Amino acid sequence: MNIQIFGTKKSADTRKAERFFKERRIRFQFIDLSDKGISRGELTSVISAVGGIDSLIDDKDADFAALMSVLVPEQKIDKLLERQDAIIQPIVRNGRAATVGYQPEIWKGWQ
Repeated sequence: MNIQIFGTKKSADTRKAERFFKERRIRFQFIDLSDKGISRGELTSVISAVGGIDSLIDDKDADFAALMSVLVPEQKIDKLLERQDAIIQPIVRNGRAATVGYQPEIWKGWQ
């Protein structure tokens, strides 16, 4: 397993994801979205794995969600790369598989 967790330290769900893998002694790489961020290639891979870009958009910011609803997919990718704080956290990748948000029931199947 090659687990990557994309998130921020202030995200409660990201911390819970880290705890999930630590408790099971599964090694993972943490990528801080507020520091390094996610690359275009990684984001595109995650979009493919989770079934579309709309499942990544955190709708807590209503204005941003409204803007994203009128953009075409390529523009949405550009906008999410600019505003990585608008991505639902954590993104957890295991090779080509990925999840968005806290999804322990799926991660258990990765073991």
